[in-house]
Amino acid sequence: MSILVAGEALIDIVSTSGARNRYAPGGAPANVALGLGRLGDEVALLTDLGDDFHGGFLLAHLRESHVEVLARPNGRTSTAAARLARDGTADYDFRLRWDPDESLVEDRARAVFHFGSIAAFLQPGAEAVDRLIARFASPGEAPPEAPLLTFDPNIRPSTIGPHEAALSRFEELAARVDLVKLSDADAAWLYPDLDAQAQVDRVLGLGPDLVALTRGGDGAIVATASARIPVESAEVEVKDTIGAGDTFMVSLIHDLHTLRKPLCTLGEAELRRLGERAARLAALTVGREGADLPWAEDLTG
Repeated sequence: MSILVAGEALIDIVSTSGARNRYAPGGAPANVALGLGRLGDEVALLTDLGDDFHGGFLLAHLRESHVEVLARPNGRTSTAAARLARDGTADYDFRLRWDPDESLVEDRARAVFHFGSIAAFLQPGAEAVDRLIARFASPGEAPPEAPLLTFDPNIRPSTIGPHEAALSRFEELAARVDLVKLSDADAAWLYPDLDAQAQVDRVLGLGPDLVALTRGGDGAIVATASARIPVESAEVEVKDTIGAGDTFMVSLIHDLHTLRKPLCTLGEAELRRLGERAARLAALTVGREGADLPWAEDLTG
């Protein structure tokens, strides 16, 4: 069965002190779809593209990575100006629209429905995400009968409105899915008064079976209600961190979408394997410029 991803595809305009601007394909959900396609998974991306040069470039880029793109291109493509600091981290300034045509999504079985980032918060497309969740969620059923629902908030404070409303929206969505992956920056913005372990507890308490909290060079925490493990980051010379969290998400989906048991039953050894593999894949992306996610051959080379 195929994987459906819903969310923005955009052009990152990457600026570094003393260098020319670099234009690169981006958007967290688009990166996730691209990464899954490169690992050989059957994946479709519901997105919103312009019919300009940038839109055509994104369409070709995604198709080259074996992603089926569900969009009706028109207008101007969304952009994100990414300013890189010396440590490789990035700040963003967005010029966005998010109004996908959900009628392009066929009624057929899916292994996973993944969504997140700006697309989970920005109207009018956020309502389409809600309808797709309702369409694919089947309460009381487990895979393979119901798809795995996964969510990465990828918080961008400048795009999602006041904290109280965004927190409420995040918690509403987290309560409806099986897996939530968030970064330490996401968690710190959502729950500034809690430490990392308490942040994981808070998100697990909302209802997902599995929570992964990525912490950059400090590794990650992967947890269910009954098991929790720390994951060390892989050693790598950092070029930039763009796409690292998306790669971690890709790895989790790739490894879990064929699982035939509830995520809440995963033990420490299984969580460790999941987390360590995700960290290794993320390190490959961190060692490259931009969101250049791994291909299947990178895992064996």
